[in-house]
Parts: sequence; structure tokens; C-alpha cells
Amino acid sequence: CQKCIRYAPAPVQERLSCMARNNSIYVVANIGDKKLCNSSDPSCPSDGRYQYNTDVVFDPEGKLVARYHKYNLFRRETQFNYPKEPEAVTFETPFGKFGIFTCFDILFHDPAVVLVSKLQVDTVLFPTAWMNVLPFLTAVEFHSAWAMGMGVNLLSANTHNPSLAMTGDGLFTPEGPAAYHYDSGTEEGRLLLAELSARPRLSPTYPPAVNWSSYATSIKRFLGGKDTFSGAVRRDIFTFSELRHKAGNYTVCQGDLCCHLIYRMSNKSKDEVYVLGAFDGLHGSLIKYHWQICTLLKCKSTDLDTCGQPVETAQTKFETFSLSGTFGTTYVFPEVLYSGVQLAPGEFEVLRDGRLKSKHDTSKPLVTATLFGRLYEKDLPHPLRTSS
Repeated sequence: CQKCIRYAPAPVQERLSCMARNNSIYVVANIGDKKLCNSSDPSCPSDGRYQYNTDVVFDPEGKLVARYHKYNLFRRETQFNYPKEPEAVTFETPFGKFGIFTCFDILFHDPAVVLVSKLQVDTVLFPTAWMNVLPFLTAVEFHSAWAMGMGVNLLSANTHNPSLAMTGDGLFTPEGPAAYHYDSGTEEGRLLLAELSARPRLSPTYPPAVNWSSYATSIKRFLGGKDTFSGAVRRDIFTFSELRHKAGNYTVCQGDLCCHLIYRMSNKSKDEVYVLGAFDGLHGSLIKYHWQICTLLKCKSTDLDTCGQPVETAQTKFETFSLSGTFGTTYVFPEVLYSGVQLAPGEFEVLRDGRLKSKHDTSKPLVTATLFGRLYEKDLPHPLRTSS
């Protein structure tokens, strides 16, 4: 901001730097970043430059303190190049250690798990252009679940473009959302403000460590789920079992994963069908990565062929539910989604033995309750990355 004549023209970064300095704040932004490359580099584009999807961070003095190049590009980001190696970018502040990555990165080991598990950041900054995909991957439910599963703060700033199904932002903590916003009906954005624990691991309310398979591997299979059928959630083929009664115990298995559910509905709607589902396998058409998912979800209609199709609203409330699974990973993310794509802060808990459990009657009708696991070590090699 003060010494821009020392650098090549960079009007966007100059403006961001001045914004940070003039207001004594940190400013984070997502921009395009061009880097010259040598023609001797076989991967160098024909115009002699790489172009990266980039995040920049300026401190309260206007100094550039962090720059991150997105490592996991989504299939439509053909205008950008892949960095040769993953970057683990952190910076220190008076209020904790921060890390940063972008959008699709959150689903992969590098850099997301490295920042949290190895570098021990307190808070992750997360610029994103997230297209909501029900039933497990709307922005607010998955980003809140990721913060809880990883035990860090996640500050998520999403592009707001309802025509592309992009909406949903939040300030998420290990205990749940501190503030979030989901609006698919208007073009209005919203400024979110909340006070968070700067170093959540030191907080007296920090959740204890969870053994995600302890309970599920210690019990016998419930008999209620013996009548199973297959259903698709997008391209993933789940094993489902219909919840035929107002209350019951069910087990559904697929591959190495068995999902257990204990539940009681309080006002079962005659026009609604719920199922318990399990998926253990690779997801994705081009980039293939391994999921393990246990889910209690509402079907789109009473036709069982619609189970797994997107649905945003429900009428049925639950008095109680307890969901668990025999997960082969420590990276499991708990989600509860209410009717209207609303979260359920304070209404559920994760027990140390791996059960996702309601604390009391659900205050709103339930769309899904999900344990979303990632087996990073079973991901297939990336087919497009230029790095060896």
C-alpha cells in the first residue's frame, strides 16, 4: 500500500493492502495469480506463464503475510494450472495460528489434514465457490461438520450465486456453528460476526477425542435392517433399509462398514419415508476418493427409488436418534440437517465411543443425520496433476 511503486502494477493487491492497513485488520481474498515459467519446463503453458487459483492474506500493516495456490482443482477450473507440490501455508497472529486453503481442497489430505494434524493450526480460512449438493454436501452442513470432526475453527466465505446453487457461509467451531447463513432465494449476501476461541484446543469446552468405531464394533448387529435395497446418491450406490416403524433398531452394512441406528419418531408423517444407508467406496467420476458414510435420511417421496435424491424439506420430527458405524478412519465428520437446509446447533452430540446422538427432541423436522468418513489412504492417484 505504501510502497507500491517498488513492485509491478498489481492494483487488486494494492487495494487489499490499503484496506487492511487503513482499517487495522487482516484481509483475506481469493484472486488469480500469474507466474512466469521457463520454456524448458515441459509443463509450461504456451504463453509462458502458469495461472493459479490463489488466496492472499494481508496483515493490519498492509503486509502480504500469506499466499496459497490451490492444489486440488475442481473439474471445471480449466483456466488454472496445478501447482507442482502441495503447499501448507500458515501464519501467526496475536489470536492464534491460522492456515488457509480453497474450496475443493477441504476434501483431501493435502493440504487440509496436514494443516490441522501436523501443523496444529487453530483456525482455517476458507474462501470457496461451493455448489450445494444434497443430502451430504451442502456448504453449511459439511463445513460445520468438518470443523467439528477436525477440532478447529473454520471461517468459510462462499460465493453467493443462487443460480449456480452457490450459497452458504459460516463461522464454524469444534462445538458447532457460531454463525452461519444460507439463502438460495435472493441475491443478498450477509456479513457474519461472531466471537470465537482463539485457541480452541485450550478451551474448557473443547470436545474430547472420539474413537469413531468403538461402539459400533462392540455390539451385535440389530435385526431391523435385514431387508435392504440399493439406491443411488448421485453416482454412489448405497445399501438402504427402510425404517418401517415409528421406533426401532437397525443395522445396514456395505463393504467394511456397518451402520447402526437406534431411533424413535415423534410425529411420523404418512407421506414420508426414512431410510438408514451405508456407503463404503470410491466417489467421483474423474478424481476418485474414498468415502465411508452412515446416514439416516428422508427419501424424496414414498417411492423407494427416490431415496438418495435431493430433498430440502421434511415434516417428521424425531424424539431421539443414535447413529454409529464401524469406520476404518479417524477422520469422520458429523452432520445433522433440518428442513429448509438449517443446522441444529446444540441439539446433538458426539459421544467418545463414536455415536452421533440427539440430546432431546428435534426442534425441526429432520432431513438427514450423517457420519461422513474419509479414508484418504485409499484415494486413487490424481489423473490430471502435472506433479510426479
